[in-house]
Amino acid sequence: MTIAAFTATDFVWMALAAFLCLVGVGLFYALFRLGEALGQVTKTIEHTETEMLPVISKSGETLDKVNRELDKVDVATDSALSAVKAADTAVRTVSSAVTYPVQKLAGLVAGIRYGFSSFVSGRDFDAAMQAAKDAAARREQDLAEDVAAANRS
Repeated sequence: MTIAAFTATDFVWMALAAFLCLVGVGLFYALFRLGEALGQVTKTIEHTETEMLPVISKSGETLDKVNRELDKVDVATDSALSAVKAADTAVRTVSSAVTYPVQKLAGLVAGIRYGFSSFVSGRDFDAAMQAAKDAAARREQDLAEDVAAANRS
């Protein structure tokens, strides 16, 4: 077959065949490179897995140790909280035991002072006694209100 015997259709078929051969070679090369890349990714993942598993294991052990120490701290804080509550209860008990006699003593002192002052100024014993009782009651009430306000805050 001579070149003159070729028609345009024959030429198009040969160009198409060459094009498809080039596309096939290009696809083969691209898929070959993709396969190599996937092989590298697989090796990297395997290497990472072998390197990371001990690290993860050690991290888990460290976390377990930290949790054990936190449990110890929790017990210590519970003990400290119990001690503070016991001290608070003791202070409140002593405070309530001391408060009543102090109120009565403050009332007695205020009553004596007001009663003596009333007796000296008016020379009436009954009025002085009533002034003393009123002053004592007022002082006891004032002190009770002060203690109640302190307990609230």
